[in-house]
Amino acid sequence: MPPVDEETVALRIPDPPPVDSDALSGSAGSSVAGHDGPAHGGRAARRKAAKRRHGRHGGAADTGATGATGATEEERRAPLSRVEARRQARARKPGPAVVASRAIGEVFITTGVLMLLFVTYQLWWTNVRAHAQAGSEASSLQNDWASGKRNPGTFEPGQGFAILHIPKLDVVVPIAEGTSNKGVLDRGMVGHYAEGALKTAMPGDKSGNFGLAGHRNTHGEPFRYINKLSPGDPIVVETQDEYYVYKMSSILPVTPPSNTSVLNPVPEGSGFTKPGRYITLTTCTPEFTSKYRMIVWGKMVEERPRSKGKPDALVS
Repeated sequence: MPPVDEETVALRIPDPPPVDSDALSGSAGSSVAGHDGPAHGGRAARRKAAKRRHGRHGGAADTGATGATGATEEERRAPLSRVEARRQARARKPGPAVVASRAIGEVFITTGVLMLLFVTYQLWWTNVRAHAQAGSEASSLQNDWASGKRNPGTFEPGQGFAILHIPKLDVVVPIAEGTSNKGVLDRGMVGHYAEGALKTAMPGDKSGNFGLAGHRNTHGEPFRYINKLSPGDPIVVETQDEYYVYKMSSILPVTPPSNTSVLNPVPEGSGFTKPGRYITLTTCTPEFTSKYRMIVWGKMVEERPRSKGKPDALVS
């Protein structure tokens, strides 16, 4: 059994190479002829020699590198004086311009988020809430009428008393007394002009102008598309006892808010020339502003008791 080579386990002195007379003679001759140095040992000896050579060169280089870098590491780890520490802290601290730019950026971001939330509230949430409130009021009216509960004939501000139908626009919305934003219009309903100098007639009156106001944008926006009505389009007012059917007759696209003559018993600019039973729809224009008013007029063409069923305008 050959001896175990422990070269990779621990250091050892290599065994002397075997003496070969022929090789010795050849080596001696070669040495004499070529003037070479003494013959090398075996494979293990050559490996050891190579390791020693590499170790000397690499060790020197490593020692030099370590010495060079070691000094730098010590310098880096050396404690700073108080002055130097303060100087480095000031160098790391952002300057006034950086602080100001960051503050301005945060203000812009916060403002943008708040504006986005406000727009979402105005354009979406107010409609959701107003539609729910208006639907609840319409259901309450229908239930009261079905149960035989009588309307008093006069109504308190904010009290619903009728339902407006505009079939072409798919509008079904309660009508309440008064035109206040908080009590009526912002709740998704349309309001009857019923106060002071702007008081207008009721649908059941034998003559007069039934004036209504409604939002064009936000809060249910029931009058958003009344500009799309054409002459002859039906507008129906449903009360506890009657259906009042009007036909759209004319439109005033833009007028100042101060032009209250559009609510006169014979409204100016409507084309009507004598007393009759009229309806006036008023809303803001242009969209998303309240700078001007848009006016739509209609003339009553049918009064139908509820006992006879719905009018054709609501059936077809």
